Amino acid sequence: MPVTGEALKSLSISSIAAIVRADWKNPYFGAVPYINSMLNIHTHKDEGFGFDMPNEQVIYFLSNASTYKGEQAREIKKELKRRIK
Repeated sequence: MPVTGEALKSLSISSIAAIVRADWKNPYFGAVPYINSMLNIHTHKDEGFGFDMPNEQVIYFLSNASTYKGEQAREIKKELKRRIK
């Protein structure tokens, strides 16, 4: 059963990335590095991860996730967009 709406709001970026990894069976190759980097975002969104801020990692993931489809994908993308605003 997909994790949606309010349940997603309580999850960390790393938890959301783990759901994406499990749900997206054949991810677009351009999204894979950002899924992997989001798995390591356990800190406040303004703290850096590598050379990019976590917000940037999420933005890059979203820009490479156009082929991630379905109810779960829509809900995850909606939540990630809400968080980067």
